[in-house]
Amino acid sequence: MQLTQYSFGTGDRFGRQGSAQLEAVNQAKKRGVDIAIVWNKSHREHTIVGTSPADVRQEADKAVKEGRWQGAYYVDADHIGMNNVDDFLVHSDFFTLDVADFIGEKAEEAKLDAFVRRHHDSCGALHIEGLSAPLRITKEIIRHVAEQYLFAVERAAEIYRYIESKKGAGQFITEVSMDETETPQTPEELLFILAALGEQDVPAQTIAPKFTGRFNKGVDYAGDIEQFTREFNDDVCVIRHAVERYHLPAGLKLSVHSGSDKFSLYPGIRKAIEAHHTGVHIKTAGTTWLEELIGLAEAGAPLPMVHDIYAKAYERFTELCLPYATVIDIDRDNLPTPQQFRKLDGREVARTIRHDATCPDYNPNVRQLLHVGYKIAAELGESYLKAVEEHQAVVGKHVCSNLFDKHLRPLFL
Repeated sequence: MQLTQYSFGTGDRFGRQGSAQLEAVNQAKKRGVDIAIVWNKSHREHTIVGTSPADVRQEADKAVKEGRWQGAYYVDADHIGMNNVDDFLVHSDFFTLDVADFIGEKAEEAKLDAFVRRHHDSCGALHIEGLSAPLRITKEIIRHVAEQYLFAVERAAEIYRYIESKKGAGQFITEVSMDETETPQTPEELLFILAALGEQDVPAQTIAPKFTGRFNKGVDYAGDIEQFTREFNDDVCVIRHAVERYHLPAGLKLSVHSGSDKFSLYPGIRKAIEAHHTGVHIKTAGTTWLEELIGLAEAGAPLPMVHDIYAKAYERFTELCLPYATVIDIDRDNLPTPQQFRKLDGREVARTIRHDATCPDYNPNVRQLLHVGYKIAAELGESYLKAVEEHQAVVGKHVCSNLFDKHLRPLFL
């Protein structure tokens, strides 16, 4: 399998918006841009919602069949490791290998020494096309990268080879994820991470490094946009160099995780991929579920349910936010109380949740709380799903418009 130049990973907590999401990608295709759609769902999300990888495959295949989609599509086993990969083997054809927990754990000394010896010829000023200045490579830098990342790469290779033994070579897409860590990788670090992946024969088609700044769930980027743009551009150039030098897949590209609604970064990403004629993979997660809430609020009849979901999320703040503590930033003092939220009509609720920084009613704190509060809707079970199905015309319109107008259009059209 070969991933297309542009691909977009889109989450669907409750598995009801596959057709609406696909329609957004189809609109881009009608305008001349091919984008592979990747339905991603993690083990954690499955556990909370009570779904399984089989449900995601069923949703994807159903949407493709009903929409007569002729383009590429995949089902992503998102952020998996050896402890849970078996659950995804049958139903997934895209595997995001998450080895962030192994970063900093040292490989055997003999392996570290051998890695440094193999790459000593890179020492000195390494000129890479597209970088404003050469990389200054020393044995100490190579050693540092090996100590920080070689063991993690070995674990990625272990997971990859296990999947390959079950599914066969070339029968799935491989992504390596190193973004869920505290420190961003430098261009030098990324270069030798890629070198290690090449040596381990891991045919990664996308790699998700850690970038500077905060990538909070469901809201815009918090950080230095110019610095991110430089990092993204430098990483694109390093990948191109590594592909030629370390025999990695020709289509290897960057993956931006927690890409949900990072609107301020899209111009820089677009500029870089157009300038270097490369691709990108953007991965979102919970914004589809927020569009469901917006649609239900505007539909009228389900508004009390939306009020109740917020009230319960407010009451269970710590429980819901703790698993996402590193990727949310909520000012509790600027959260309306449940009583205040119940006074809002459907349009006011929609404006509060909808990610529109120009709207005075928009509250990013409410949006982030509800983003991680999907567990409340999951506990409602059939009553929530029935409401979504009964008002799918309104909900689906919001899901499709959000994906196409706010994400695909600024990135690719």
